[in-house]
Amino acid sequence: MKAFFALFSLTVAVIGQDKPNLIVIMTDDMGYADVGFNGCKDIPTPHIDSIASNGVRFTSGYVAYSVCGPSRAAFITGRYGQRFGFERNPQYRTQDENMGLPLDEDTIASAAPAGLLFLIGKWHLGATKKHHPLKRGFQEFYGHLGGGHQYMPEMLNIEDSYAAKDEPQSYRTWILKDHKPVPPRKYLTDDFSDEAVSFIERNHNKPFFLFLSYNAPHTPLQAPQKYLDRFLNLKDKKRKTYAAMVSAVDDGVGRVLSSLKKNQINQNTIIFFLSDNGGPTTKNGSNNAPLRGNKGDAWEGGWRVPFAVQWPLGLPKGKEYDHPVVSLDIMATIAARAEAPISTDRPLDGVNLIPFLTGKKEGAPHQGIFLRKFDSGSTAVRSGNHKLVTYEKKDFTGLYDLHEDIGESKNIRDQSPEEISQLKMLWKNWNKSNIDPVFKGLIHTPAWQKKRNQATRKKAKTDHK
Repeated sequence: MKAFFALFSLTVAVIGQDKPNLIVIMTDDMGYADVGFNGCKDIPTPHIDSIASNGVRFTSGYVAYSVCGPSRAAFITGRYGQRFGFERNPQYRTQDENMGLPLDEDTIASAAPAGLLFLIGKWHLGATKKHHPLKRGFQEFYGHLGGGHQYMPEMLNIEDSYAAKDEPQSYRTWILKDHKPVPPRKYLTDDFSDEAVSFIERNHNKPFFLFLSYNAPHTPLQAPQKYLDRFLNLKDKKRKTYAAMVSAVDDGVGRVLSSLKKNQINQNTIIFFLSDNGGPTTKNGSNNAPLRGNKGDAWEGGWRVPFAVQWPLGLPKGKEYDHPVVSLDIMATIAARAEAPISTDRPLDGVNLIPFLTGKKEGAPHQGIFLRKFDSGSTAVRSGNHKLVTYEKKDFTGLYDLHEDIGESKNIRDQSPEEISQLKMLWKNWNKSNIDPVFKGLIHTPAWQKKRNQATRKKAKTDHK
């Protein structure tokens, strides 16, 4: 996509400055309430919070899916993953060449000049060589190909990433530097932050795109003592380790921001911060309050995330933006600003946010934000303040006014049949362009499936009606 660097040229004409850089910082499985700008009290995140205070905080910021892989596929293409069948987490199967992002989909890095695009951290869009980030537009890569990873260097005992046979083994591989395995060096989050700072130091005098894709605070819950010692007051072991992992990310964000300032490019660097989905609260100790639900759900806690952007030379400072936005808008904003031609075969689903954030354009950027989970039969659509949730297998329909009821505790479906009809039609029209998943996800054993069914039935009894 030529939009990214065409955006640089347009910005020069507008503000008379050097070409802006773009950084996207994405965390993994972070709770909605686990940053200070969303009200967190027990985990200080001053550096992450500064992105919101120096720019725009999205109070209704969504991702396009409520689990990692499909969410990241949508972000990196600017299109809902259902458009191209990416609706399941790709498993680590190096023998399955279809298990990843379809090769005919463009990415945010597709047409960038050599040496200026760096992906650090988690990929999770295919573990085969043809799905490798360097095959999808990036010029440098330092990270892991699968959905998660061990954090402590002593636990990484599989040198070759392509020798891993499944997801658990992939967690123990060495990190890839481009295609070359490199031996473990230090706590993984700190390692990724080191690489980000190094990249900025090497490229501060020319435009760059950095996708800093932390796998923290995704499980396994692991943190060095220096971070754990910051949370001696937290008695819950899971929450304490989670807090330490988030704190390590915040330190890394602070180092990135300091490097930008040191090299005098902080004013003209666009920085987005978001999580790839909501927190799986029982697994990693995250907190989605006051939202209902967790990672994987159609409830707000599954796909409404911490989301902020700063660009001192182009956006207002300390602004709260309340209309719903979605991670797809990151790529769409770049394309629209650059007046780049968009493929009629693969139109972007995002919206250019800049006119909305600067006040040049009024109203909501989106008529609706959509979710479809093929395997669970759950759907959601948010339009304005109203949200419609369906769980087909439970024969459940819920309508909520999120302005009055952010926690989705009061189902008003019986009070607003016309609103339900309108939202169903909106979702149906969106779904017309979608296809079924193109690859299989995790293959579960019968024992696992029985246990999962029991947990699902137990959860259904406690769901709000």
